Amino acid sequence: MGVLDLTAAWPVDNVAAAIMQGAVVRERVGPTNQQFRVASLAKPVSAWAMLVAVEEGIIGLDSPVGQPGCTLRHLMAHAGGYPFNGHEPIAPVERTRTYSNGGIELAADAISAAAEMPFAEYLDAAVLTPLGMHDSELFGSPAHRLRTSVDDLVTFMGETRTPTLIAAATAAEAHQTQYPALSGIVPGVGRFERCPWGLGFEIRGDKQPHWTGSNNAPGTYGHFGGAGTMMWRDPATDVSVIALTDRPFDEWASTALQRWPELSDAALAAYGGGAP
Repeated sequence: MGVLDLTAAWPVDNVAAAIMQGAVVRERVGPTNQQFRVASLAKPVSAWAMLVAVEEGIIGLDSPVGQPGCTLRHLMAHAGGYPFNGHEPIAPVERTRTYSNGGIELAADAISAAAEMPFAEYLDAAVLTPLGMHDSELFGSPAHRLRTSVDDLVTFMGETRTPTLIAAATAAEAHQTQYPALSGIVPGVGRFERCPWGLGFEIRGDKQPHWTGSNNAPGTYGHFGGAGTMMWRDPATDVSVIALTDRPFDEWASTALQRWPELSDAALAAYGGGAP
C-alpha cells in the first residue's frame, strides 16, 4: 500500500497527487498530466516570475508599489494592507498579515508595466516555458487563475528546491518569513498570532491547526488553494507533496483539514528519513 492510497477516501471525483523525496518522485496517483484549476497555487508560481523580474533588474523588491510606504516585497508577503479582493488599502503597510489577492494583482501589474508586456506573457517567458511547464497557463488573475498539472508542479517544486531561474539566495528569501512579527488569518484555516509568510509562499511556522501535517517542520513552505488543491515542501526532510482535486475547498473544508494533514504526516513518516 502506498501513501497516496489515502487519497481514495477523499470526497472528490478526481484527484491527482505526487510525493517527492529530494528530486525523486516516489509516488504518483491519478491523472498527473491533467490540467486542474488550482486557485491560489497560482501565487507561488506568479511570485517566481516576479523574482525573475527582480533579478533582471527591471524592478526591485523594495521598489514602491501601491499605497505610500508599500513595496513589491510587502505585496508579495501580504503585508501591504490590501483586502482579500480589491485594490484599495484597508490598513497601513506592515500593520497586519492581510491575505490579499488584490495585493498580488498589484504586484503583477507593476511587473507588467516594468516589462512592458502582460503579466501572463511574462510568466510564460520567465517561468513556464524555461521549466517546460507545458500543461500550465494563466487565464486571469495571477493570484488565483492558473491551470496546471501535478507533473508541472513537480517541476516547479523541484525548481524551488534547486533553483535554475533565480539565484539560490533569492530563492531562499522567498522561503523565509518576511515581517515575522505580523499576526493574521490564513483564510479557511484560522487566525494566528504569528502568521509567517515568505514571498508568495505560506510558511508553516507553529500554526496549529494547519493544512499541512502536525510533523511538518516550521520551515515548510507551500500553499493551498480554494479549488481543493495543495502543495508543500519540507526543507528539513526534503519531502514534498502535491495534491490537486476538482472539488472546491469550501465544499469539503472540514474534511480536507483532516485528510491533508493525515496524508502529509504519512508522507513524512514514509519518506522523511533521508535521500533514496
